[in-house]
Amino acid sequence: MKLQTDAETVTAQARWPELEESERRVLLELLLHRPQPRIRLAESLGLSRTSLTRIARRLLGLGLIVQDDVSEPNGRGRPSETLRLRGEAAHFLGIKVVGDGLVVSLTDLEGNVVGGWSEQLRSRGVDEVVAQIAEAARHPKSVSLSPVAVGIAIAGDVETRNKRAILRDSGFLGWDEVPLADLVVEATGLPTVVANDVDVLTAAHHWFGGRPLRDPLVVIAVGAGIGSGIIVNSALVEGRHGRSGRVGHLRLGGEGRTCNNGHADCIHAYVTIPAIEHNAGVGTGEYETALARARDGEERALEAFRRAAFALGAAVAESINSIDPERLALMGEGLAMLDLAAGEFERGLKDSLERVSLSEPLLERPPFDFGLYSRGAAITAERQLLSSRVARRDNRGDVVAVKGDQANPMPPTARDGSRP
Repeated sequence: MKLQTDAETVTAQARWPELEESERRVLLELLLHRPQPRIRLAESLGLSRTSLTRIARRLLGLGLIVQDDVSEPNGRGRPSETLRLRGEAAHFLGIKVVGDGLVVSLTDLEGNVVGGWSEQLRSRGVDEVVAQIAEAARHPKSVSLSPVAVGIAIAGDVETRNKRAILRDSGFLGWDEVPLADLVVEATGLPTVVANDVDVLTAAHHWFGGRPLRDPLVVIAVGAGIGSGIIVNSALVEGRHGRSGRVGHLRLGGEGRTCNNGHADCIHAYVTIPAIEHNAGVGTGEYETALARARDGEERALEAFRRAAFALGAAVAESINSIDPERLALMGEGLAMLDLAAGEFERGLKDSLERVSLSEPLLERPPFDFGLYSRGAAITAERQLLSSRVARRDNRGDVVAVKGDQANPMPPTARDGSRP
């Protein structure tokens, strides 16, 4: 079928069905823990076999899952019936909005990336960017897969007011007080979730960053800015005003690039890419030049990366002190200071860390590319759709918008004994 917008149409051959909570829980369990025998799945979710049979029958009928028969190792007994997601049954459109472009990913029901591209923004105006997002939903790659929901990752605070997601203080675009989810729903006809870019990175890393799932989890991302995402009890911590995870304004002393708050000695003044460019004495957008000079041993450039490493260590320590995570992941395109000045990172960490072994929590630096943001946005759209927390049209055609997940979509325990 086709959904009518103001002047265009979005092809949507497949629509997401209305699901009961128990049906969404089964899909989430299969998403996170992959194929499972029926008996094991029922035990994991605390369902009776009769209830699971009813749920599975409907999900099989909708084409969202498939059933495989797995023979016993010795060839005896009745083969176990294993349920798994049907990846191609649904697709999600994830878009990372940056100051000069869009990075787009398409994912399937299992969270795998099945397509994507990047493009330059024609304008930073709200209406123009929304129109370009709508064009991405009409892109041939999108139309061929019929995404059922859209996720938008963007720098800034996303605050919920009267069940509507309001984007505030998105400095790179100069936006404030923008009902972005509403606008994208109006332009595309698709359920939409808008979330802070570091939060979507965190949510995706929580689900797909390795097994067992770690909780509490902190992800610190460094690039044009610095921010952190926090998972506690399987839920993303968003805060009352969408401002959780602020780690950039601890005062360190010295003098670096003055931040937006007027500080010349905070973490922001040293650790971000613009700060390193300034402190290394290169022009805006010349981070690679600063990096090359530091590698060649130029003292001013090296000192900029040393200060950045120390500042990052302090930020990590403050997160450990306040959250006490099981795992802390460092991600982003601006982490070269860890290669150039690892000793300064350790010094900054030790100076601010409060009675915690450096091996606990587990510090990691997983592989990173910028497409992880848009993949995270698509996965966040799926995560929210499975918990019914996306912006969509109600039965009257009005847009009902919410931001990211504040509810815990997972059961309290997992089969490995960890809290997922």
